[in-house]
Amino acid sequence: MCYETVLSKGKVKIEKRFNSKFMIDFEYEPYYHRSAFGYPNLYIIKMDEPNGIYPSTWGFVPEYALENLDQFRKKYNTYNARSETILTSGTYKKSAREKRCIILADGFFEPHHQNNISIPYLCYQPTKQYEDCRDLFVFAGLYSTIEEKDKCYSCTIITKEANPFFAEVHNQKKRMPLVLNEEFVNEWLTDGLTDTQIQEIMLLGFTQKEFKAHPVSRDLYKRNLDTNNPDILKEVDRGTLF
Repeated sequence: MCYETVLSKGKVKIEKRFNSKFMIDFEYEPYYHRSAFGYPNLYIIKMDEPNGIYPSTWGFVPEYALENLDQFRKKYNTYNARSETILTSGTYKKSAREKRCIILADGFFEPHHQNNISIPYLCYQPTKQYEDCRDLFVFAGLYSTIEEKDKCYSCTIITKEANPFFAEVHNQKKRMPLVLNEEFVNEWLTDGLTDTQIQEIMLLGFTQKEFKAHPVSRDLYKRNLDTNNPDILKEVDRGTLF
């Protein structure tokens, strides 16, 4: 599952890449590790506002949970949503049809199990476009509106069965987040899609760009929250790379 992400690019680079603008001034700061378990903000572009970037609490909150959010979070994990069930799930089906989004990132961490030990691997798309050699990309996501007046949102990352590369990295549960190929991004944000069209995007829309992955320190799990320290991304020699 995808519970840890990276978005280390500056505001100007992100706005230029996605032809969108951060809508809440001074809110965004780059980060090198953000854990879902702290309910942090991720950054989304919504169906109804394709040129605006908004912070959104990681951990989807359906309308029926707003009256008792703490109880809902104790009972349910909504950091990820399975592509196979979002159109039938009581939690996700309304947003799957009406409130899809893309979630911005330039990396994420997946657990690789070796000798019964979980080792975090940084997964990223290599590029020469940026100095850090990691490209920007987007996850397919769903969002909900928590407070319309204050522009407060929640979101979840859609996951699917792993392809051969990610089955090697995430070698226990063999899942991967749905990183959208660029040609499917606008389609994902298009209003009025049929269920069949939504399913086709989830089936065929995973990026065709190369991914790489390398192990990082298990201190990432000890931190368990956010960090702005780039050292967390440094490769650790564990013998096997992907």
